[in-house]
Amino acid sequence: MTFTRCLPTLKTTSLVTFVLFISLPLIQMTMISFVATLPNPDIEVGKLTLRNYSAIWTDPSLRAAFGNSLAYVMINICITVPVALPAAYAFARISFVGDKHLFLAFIALRVTPPVVLTLPIFQLFSELGVVNSVFGIALAHCLFNLPISIWILQGFIAAIPKEMDETAFLDGYSRRQVIWKFLLPLIMPGVAVAAFFCFMFSWVEVVFARILTSTNGKPISMAINALFGFQTDIGLVMAFTIASMIPGAILLFVMRNHLSRGFKIGKV
Repeated sequence: MTFTRCLPTLKTTSLVTFVLFISLPLIQMTMISFVATLPNPDIEVGKLTLRNYSAIWTDPSLRAAFGNSLAYVMINICITVPVALPAAYAFARISFVGDKHLFLAFIALRVTPPVVLTLPIFQLFSELGVVNSVFGIALAHCLFNLPISIWILQGFIAAIPKEMDETAFLDGYSRRQVIWKFLLPLIMPGVAVAAFFCFMFSWVEVVFARILTSTNGKPISMAINALFGFQTDIGLVMAFTIASMIPGAILLFVMRNHLSRGFKIGKV
């Protein structure tokens, strides 16, 4: 009986300990981001300062990297989700020769290491003239985001009874109208999850960014890597890292309701 009473307290203590443990790096990063870590005529090393955060917006390369990463995400979501939705509908509602094999091929493409495809993608994009551009890297990201988006949306569409489509067809609606007018509002949690995965991949991806860019289009991951050198301003690195986490935190907060439902695949 005593052990049963202590069990909730033990669970709470374990949870708090775990949260504190995984928060320690974030706490340390935040503290260092407000500290001067390189000698400067205006402030001593080790003093609290906001100079690290102001340097993010005064440095053109850091400001451009932030804008490039936001552009990758927006282009990815605007291309991937509208393309993945009809494809997911086809896999969920229409039976055709080789449908399961094609679906597995999409998934296999997603689990392929990006570095394996860098050479053919570089050659193709060189012919198209989109190397060293924001749009080119965004297209490369779409190649990996599209399969996972199709897989996610297919699960949500399959969970909705086909009778809804048939009723809409009898009322005179076309297949396109059924997808965008009836299905889309019902599978918004799935769309939110697909958009979240597009964001995550594009925001932290570094392989294509390193191969497909030389001067233009460098994202946040490349900008952070460029900050390391003979004399690394650790405070600036930590401040830029913290700033790069803000858009993700905002996205999670805005879409939290859809995401909480969306990760329960098939329960719309």
